[in-house]
Amino acid sequence: MVDQDFLNILACPETKKPLKEADAGLVEKVNAAIKDGKAVSRNGQKVTASIESGLVVEEGGAYLYSVREGIPVMIIDE
Repeated sequence: MVDQDFLNILACPETKKPLKEADAGLVEKVNAAIKDGKAVSRNGQKVTASIESGLVVEEGGAYLYSVREGIPVMIIDE
């Protein structure tokens, strides 16, 4: 989980839109895709590490930014 004050200042590095925490169902779905070998990053690399949580754009976010040890990974290609 990301601190709410920190989350309030974060924005998608590509669209600059505000982010929100991904709900548990989405995180579960992403982790299932990772386990099945079906998850790929935006640069086409296979994702092998499960995520603890993630951030998505508040309005129709198509991409998920993973959160590792409470720190958002805001790299577009990851």
